Amino acid sequence: MKRFHRRSRRLCILAALLVLLVLFLRQNVLLDTASRHAILLDAQSGRVLAQKRADERTAPASLTKMMTVLLAIEAEPDLDKQVTLPEDIFPALQTEKASMAGFMPGETVTVRDLLYGAMLPSGAECCEALARLVSGSEESFVALMNQKAAELGMKNTHFTNATGLTDTEHYSSAADLAVLLQAALNNETFRTVFTTGQYTSSVTAQHPKGLYMASTLLSRLDGGEVTGGQILGGKTGYTDAAGLCLASLAVVNGKEYILVTLGAPGNHATEQTNIMDAVQVYRRLEKKK
Repeated sequence: MKRFHRRSRRLCILAALLVLLVLFLRQNVLLDTASRHAILLDAQSGRVLAQKRADERTAPASLTKMMTVLLAIEAEPDLDKQVTLPEDIFPALQTEKASMAGFMPGETVTVRDLLYGAMLPSGAECCEALARLVSGSEESFVALMNQKAAELGMKNTHFTNATGLTDTEHYSSAADLAVLLQAALNNETFRTVFTTGQYTSSVTAQHPKGLYMASTLLSRLDGGEVTGGQILGGKTGYTDAAGLCLASLAVVNGKEYILVTLGAPGNHATEQTNIMDAVQVYRRLEKKK
């Protein structure tokens, strides 16, 4: 009889654990996402709501540019300041096939133009120009990037460039990038740039009508993807090493969330699985109201 009761107790415990497991899987909004690494935060409190391999070091691709833009904003409050894009930055970027906003060597634009150029179309030439403006060289600017990362507690992050081009010593994690984005969104200028869908630069000799730019995230959305909310803005990224990446901000049922995903399969020419992951996660949040 005692043996029967012990077996019954074990079965009850096992059944309870299975129920808890099923409930956990249903609650985990990151379940079945394609990205290798992911983290979801409450944007206001920073509380982690779900995560997947979020602390593992990996290539951050162009999500690096969030740090570049934030530091430039903090260092240069005059957004109308004129900056000439150095001609010598272009050959190396073109060799690396870095993403470009479309500014020309020697073109003079504003700091504001460079901020939008770095964030919306992911222009590497804008990042290089901002780095030189702030620190005189990209190398010196990278030191500031790593200093800021340490201040924010980004323990699994180390930068070697301002653009996110692949380097074995250039890495971050989904958790660290979420910390960066939450801090950056407290800056009004950063938030404005991050959530802008399209922008036209100031008029120059090279661009007499200005240079039109569109967000690599928002240009792929129609605003109706999340019934109870909206994806407000984001920064995409891709390299062969990093896969498809995305850091985004959304409001769902009146509450703001930050989602960072890294290492989704595909490339610029395939389905954008990073964006598909974000839509899926935010839709699941809407259903949990």
